[in-house]
Amino acid sequence: MSLLTVDGCNNYTVLSEADRAQGHIVINASNYRCDRDDLVPGWYRFQGAAGDRMAGKCVPVDHCGTQNPGWLSGAHPTVAEGVVARTVCYHVAWPNSCCYWSNRTMIRIKNCGVYFVYELPRHYSCPARYCGSGIGGKFLGIFLITSAEKKDINLQQGYKFVKATRFYCIGTV
Repeated sequence: MSLLTVDGCNNYTVLSEADRAQGHIVINASNYRCDRDDLVPGWYRFQGAAGDRMAGKCVPVDHCGTQNPGWLSGAHPTVAEGVVARTVCYHVAWPNSCCYWSNRTMIRIKNCGVYFVYELPRHYSCPARYCGSGIGGKFLGIFLITSAEKKDINLQQGYKFVKATRFYCIGTV
């Protein structure tokens, strides 16, 4: 059956691995994963620890279980738009580029109402991988607040303060 006749909303494979999340940091380069080796072309849905969609911003090198993380350049479609073509960019270490011209991949995306599906081709080089929007579940720390004064504190996108008695916990949203 041709991929052109498959309805991705009803026939997809789930990508849910925690190490596919954009917030997952690779500690040991010998553990790099690669979609050229691990992914068969077809329709995919991001879910669970990987996140609920493909990452929509530049993902740092050595995240998402790979050296060269792939992220969606462009907006996710509305239901009315149907299937759209979009570019996946790969952040490469050399030259340090979020969307290096030779490492772009065209994919198709469909909005299924409450989730998205992506028609993903096999990537041609390693180590590169499609990244999910998940934050990786990292716990950052606990701080004792010695003042009752309200302060605005800016954090990296994806984190917020949660008040717990006299402590503030930095956690994931």
